[in-house]
Amino acid sequence: MMCLRCNLGGRLLTYTYMHHNTNKKKLLKCSKQAQGTLVKVMSMIEENKYCPEIIQQVDSVIGLLKATKRELLSGHLDTCVAHQLIDNKKKAIDELIKIYNLSN
Repeated sequence: MMCLRCNLGGRLLTYTYMHHNTNKKKLLKCSKQAQGTLVKVMSMIEENKYCPEIIQQVDSVIGLLKATKRELLSGHLDTCVAHQLIDNKKKAIDELIKIYNLSN
């Protein structure tokens, strides 16, 4: 999927994958949807809309951002971390632990 550029073992590698553009488009679409919904949330707050309606939109933003995060993580694991496991297993494990801690 993604990670066009990853630092592996002190050297910068560039990956190009056939489906990269598709995933990039998917990530941008999801991120832009989250942005648009967040703007809607702010507007709803300014207009004193009914709280449960605002909460529903907030949940929508959270879901879109979580989907974006999952897609980014999946691509990173599929490319950079997979290659790093071959190149430098300890560094890959350290990075996996760092990513895990960021996710919690």
